[in-house]
Amino acid sequence: MQPLNVLVTGATGFVGAALLQYLKGHDDFNPIGAVRADIKKHYADDIERVNIGNISAKTDWSHALQGTNVIVHTAGRAHILKESSDNALAEFRAINVEGTLNLAKQAITAGVSRFVFISSIKVNGEETLPNQPFSEDILKPPIDAYGLSKYEAECALYALAKNTTMDVVIIRPPLVYGPGVKANFLNLMKGLHKGLPLPLGAVHNFRSLVAIENLVNFIAVCITNPSAANQTFVVSDGNDLSTTKLLVLLGRALGRPARLLPIPTSWLYFAAGLMGKKSVAQRLCGNLQVDIRKATKVLNWCPPVTVEAALQNTASSFLTLKVK
Repeated sequence: MQPLNVLVTGATGFVGAALLQYLKGHDDFNPIGAVRADIKKHYADDIERVNIGNISAKTDWSHALQGTNVIVHTAGRAHILKESSDNALAEFRAINVEGTLNLAKQAITAGVSRFVFISSIKVNGEETLPNQPFSEDILKPPIDAYGLSKYEAECALYALAKNTTMDVVIIRPPLVYGPGVKANFLNLMKGLHKGLPLPLGAVHNFRSLVAIENLVNFIAVCITNPSAANQTFVVSDGNDLSTTKLLVLLGRALGRPARLLPIPTSWLYFAAGLMGKKSVAQRLCGNLQVDIRKATKVLNWCPPVTVEAALQNTASSFLTLKVK
């Protein structure tokens, strides 16, 4: 049986790069990475990569789509904590909606059989109530500009593919962590490694995360499993943690016991409000859970890597980079 030719967009991103490496290690796949033409980087591996330029409604994908069986679209304009654009929604739509639809239309013409779209849990919302995790159902469109652009892209993809032979698969991950993780997760590791006292010792929330190892494994299942066709899935490690518990486990993995101060969460929200950082407090103290029962039942999938092992991998990579 010939391996599937899988085009992975966003090949230099956190998820895209990890997915390429995962697929390369399995004989069922022949991965090809799509990169921007302005990115010049030496790759030590033998994975094929094609330059497609910046993603927009006018990007020409024809040379990248030749012989492609499946597309995994990880590229897009990411959620930006400090938005500088005067019209953020228009910026997000230009890439995440119009750019995605342009690729999908050309994929249909090229005979691509499946389009796997990496969306975001922000399509569901920013926070869950206790014991009411997000599922694949959407109660109302998101307000957040990034989340709305992903939601609109999802709807448009399903509408576009409805009368074609191309399947669509939507995946909505929560926060993704693993070796090479950036942003807030990296900042937490830096604080733990330095032995800084953190005021997060009394946060009794529940948050779903997904290790990069588990996410790329799930994407690979969605590439090949017939039952994934025209389905939406939320995905996680299947082991929700409080922020306090996460820091304890992460500190253990780093070999630096977490120094956590038991500050009441109400105080944290108040202080964050004074500093204009309510969203930061919400991400650290609020609940955000997802229910992965659909993924486990429909695809017979379970996360192959435990939270403890994934955190150890993340910490080991961080420590290696610190030594260098």
